[in-house]
Amino acid sequence: MNTASMNSRPMNITHFVENLNRGGLERVVLELVKLQHQQGHRCQVVCLFKSGSLAHELTALGIPVGVCDKRPGLDLRALVRARRMIRAHATEVLHTHNAVVHYQAVLASFGLGIGHIINTRHGMGERQGFSRREWLYRRVLAQTQAVVCVCEAARIDAIRRGIVPGPKTRVVPNGIRLDTFQIASSEMRERLLRTLGLPMQTRIIGSVGRLNWVKNQTGLISALRSVREQLPDAALVLIGDGELRAELEQRAAMESVDAHVHFLGDRSDAQTLMQGLDLFVLPSLSEGYSMALLEACAVGLPIVATDVGGNGEIVQDGVTGRLVPPRNPQALSDAITALLQEPQRARAMGDAARAWVELNGSLETMAKRYAEIYLDSSSGSSE
Repeated sequence: MNTASMNSRPMNITHFVENLNRGGLERVVLELVKLQHQQGHRCQVVCLFKSGSLAHELTALGIPVGVCDKRPGLDLRALVRARRMIRAHATEVLHTHNAVVHYQAVLASFGLGIGHIINTRHGMGERQGFSRREWLYRRVLAQTQAVVCVCEAARIDAIRRGIVPGPKTRVVPNGIRLDTFQIASSEMRERLLRTLGLPMQTRIIGSVGRLNWVKNQTGLISALRSVREQLPDAALVLIGDGELRAELEQRAAMESVDAHVHFLGDRSDAQTLMQGLDLFVLPSLSEGYSMALLEACAVGLPIVATDVGGNGEIVQDGVTGRLVPPRNPQALSDAITALLQEPQRARAMGDAARAWVELNGSLETMAKRYAEIYLDSSSGSSE
């Protein structure tokens, strides 16, 4: 990455978030701030509500984390706190994350003369109509130089629904710190099988994500039954927890695969567990730009994913994995079975996935793209 243009003039950057609790958005912001700090920029993070469980990672590096402690409704005291922190930092770039935070930050910074106000929309946004938060969000876009979407599908969707004017939009896909990921290996596979108490010939299908309706683990469990009709040594590992866990356990029993579905819950060692998988599956009904898919690529796993949101911008069908229609357990089952039956082809897809993420999905690539937007004095012009 060429950081000379950024490092030649360090900038005062304020990132504005709801909080720094554990989550995909928060991890992206955290790693971006750490890298910008390493590059010599003067960064701070302002949290609209509480600081969150990950804030200590920044404060340990000497990066300030401020808290507005916002209460429900219009909270003028929270806006005053935000304004004070933005001004005290001599903010040159105000980078907000998602809609609610953005209009709060713009109100708090009004009249401070900040030259670059950038907003990132981290998902696909509200799905039902045009919500009040989107109305408020649109009211402050005149003071916004650029709106960044994390995938082209999200950008097109935001323009189509009239939320963001097309000329203000940019696309900056999320990136991950690749040096923390190790490639999947037979050694790690055997280690995972021993941990789960499974025979060494077991083929392990894995998925990472919160157990909720949008991630559609229900469809994956249904697909497993069909997979096992042809490959009786297949097992499913679900990493993550959520409100549907009990319902999913019942569904596994209804499908007569409960002995072959392993619920591992929230795990701090998810990256290590992924190194033992044969295949990664993401059966979501909706996605923005999936961090789980990026991580699967980083581990060098072949992927089967539903063709929703930005998934098709990560998974190249037939090259790094397979894309299937959503809400179609049979198509999901067929794709999983085909790759498990062709391990050489699956390994080639995993290798291609790792090569793709090194070129397109690194934290450094993401930071470089944001730097170009920060430094573009005409960010609001058409691209």
